[in-house]
Amino acid sequence: MARYRHHIFICTNRRDPADPRGSCNADGSEKLRARFKDEVARRGLKKSVRANTAGCLDHCEHGPTVVVYPEAVWYGKVQVEDVAEIIESHILGGRPVERLQIQEGCINAPCPHLRREKK
Repeated sequence: MARYRHHIFICTNRRDPADPRGSCNADGSEKLRARFKDEVARRGLKKSVRANTAGCLDHCEHGPTVVVYPEAVWYGKVQVEDVAEIIESHILGGRPVERLQIQEGCINAPCPHLRREKK
């Protein structure tokens, strides 16, 4: 079997709703994972791109959190409607989606530029 060109890890961790760190799954990350898997399949990328469920990625404040390897690009506040853009721009085009990236100085820290209103 050939090696995957990209691995996409989608946090689906669940935490008590009272936990101050939040929980990626509370924000719909299971639907997010399903959309990534569907989009990878729809574009015929299953042999070169793997979309995986991940446990806690320890960036809960930015959840739902997604990380793409081998580039180690971390995305925060990812929504279902962002999936096609990540696949098109990052996976196929080699250009990470800057507006969703968790900046280096924001790892495990609140960052106002990533906040979105909940729908």
